[in-house]
Amino acid sequence: MTILPVPRTAIIVVAAGSGTRLGARAPKAFVGIDARSILRHALDGVFAAAPAQVIVVAPEGWEGDAESELREAAGERADLGRVVVGGATRQQSVAAGLAALWGDVETVLVHDAARALTPPTQIDAVAASVTADVGVIPALPVVDTLKKVGDGVVVAAVDRSELAAAQTPQGFPRTLLESAYVAARDGGTEYTDDAALFAAAGHPVRYIGGSERAFKITTPADLERARHLLGARAAASGIPRVGIGTDVHAFGGEGNLWLAGLEWEGEQPLSGHSDGDAVAHAMVDALLGAAGLGDIGEHFGTSHPEYAGAHADVFLARTRELLAGAGFDIGNVSVQFQGNRPRFSPRRAEAEGVLSAVLGAPVTVTATTTDGLGFPGRGEGIAVTAIASVIPTGPREG
Repeated sequence: MTILPVPRTAIIVVAAGSGTRLGARAPKAFVGIDARSILRHALDGVFAAAPAQVIVVAPEGWEGDAESELREAAGERADLGRVVVGGATRQQSVAAGLAALWGDVETVLVHDAARALTPPTQIDAVAASVTADVGVIPALPVVDTLKKVGDGVVVAAVDRSELAAAQTPQGFPRTLLESAYVAARDGGTEYTDDAALFAAAGHPVRYIGGSERAFKITTPADLERARHLLGARAAASGIPRVGIGTDVHAFGGEGNLWLAGLEWEGEQPLSGHSDGDAVAHAMVDALLGAAGLGDIGEHFGTSHPEYAGAHADVFLARTRELLAGAGFDIGNVSVQFQGNRPRFSPRRAEAEGVLSAVLGAPVTVTATTTDGLGFPGRGEGIAVTAIASVIPTGPREG
């Protein structure tokens, strides 16, 4: 085991947010940007900076996932890391992190995991700028024209030269930050960030230049921006990436079957949020997985009512757009479905032609039975497996 010097700086990585505005099925920090989560990318930056005690504040029930991400990012610095459970508010979560500080720590940085692409140089710059009585935040100048509004009316212009957009990490002398947290707790006041809490206790806060890469991932558009930026990095290698997708649907409902992008008259349909096309859905998951863009539930699930009843061409065309925006070309897709019906071979070429045309890449589809075994063999539904390859090319504009 490597013996590391005890650091004088600690970084509290706040990862306890729900991510409601992101529309994900997991806490925001555990949503994938590419093959790695938001939290993992944030920790990669933290551990690329100067050695520090690292405390990850995770949502209750996600401690194990956070521990895994921490250890993978830390490598030989794993002994510097610890996971604690956050509270109901951001302020309570940071307080939980403060309670886990080592005794030798003198400078505390509080960093939002959602600012996952923050450069290590920004982390080091903040830590180096903190003094015994002054806190430091990174910030960017405001470039938009700002207006004060009320009741749907523009009330006045706002002088943007007096404003700055705050980022993280925000750095503070430990003793003063801890006393400021005690004052905020006793006063029952919640603050929007640690700099505001620190300043409310009467301590000065100065700012240094921030980074455009340290933006906060809050909405799906922010997530796409992060993927776009990381796609440029992935393109440097040009090495193809492979993903796998599976889908199953039971027979049920009314109308005709939709499968492999085709309508099958007289065949019982598959039940599902859209048209139940298990072949198309498995293809989508394989493509998104290969590019590290999440899964079909994230982009097309029940929280997206616009895809109710949609057919394969809609799903695949949108998936192609997502991959192109993140800087990936589609190499090929190979699909196999298991089921007793429909009889596929007479329409194989037709299905492959339709699917290939939508994706702009070769698609092959095969079918097999299970000799009467399992739910496909009993004629209860269809199971599909797809494998897709994508090629990093760099993100597209527009």
